[in-house]
Amino acid sequence: MLENPKVNIKIKLASLWASATFCYLYGDYFELYTPGKINSLLTGENILDSPTKLLIASMILAIPSIMVALSIFLKPKINRILNILFGAIFTIMMIFIGIMSTNEWYLFYVFLAFLESIITALIVWYAWKWPKEKSGL
Repeated sequence: MLENPKVNIKIKLASLWASATFCYLYGDYFELYTPGKINSLLTGENILDSPTKLLIASMILAIPSIMVALSIFLKPKINRILNILFGAIFTIMMIFIGIMSTNEWYLFYVFLAFLESIITALIVWYAWKWPKEKSGL
């Protein structure tokens, strides 16, 4: 029989954020292969067509990456709050993006958005169910 050690909640959350981050990166990378994408990048006629929009997108997508480390280093109370908050925000965002991606070239995006929604919903679930300390009584 193989041992199945209990995984610390912080490790679970960090690994889920890492998984979500990889999915976000792959989605953005694969989008480069959709028709017209490279041309829109060269001409500047795309959704991130200004320095401000690019900065905002960078700040939004930095959150999952930073949450990998914060999930390990933060104290439980603030850790739980941030995981529930950002997990919920990213779940809602990805559901919305999945619904809005109707072009057949973006089926990969729908798939990844669905997967990312499940991952971030799990983050909310695990953070919500954060184990309580056992009293020494």
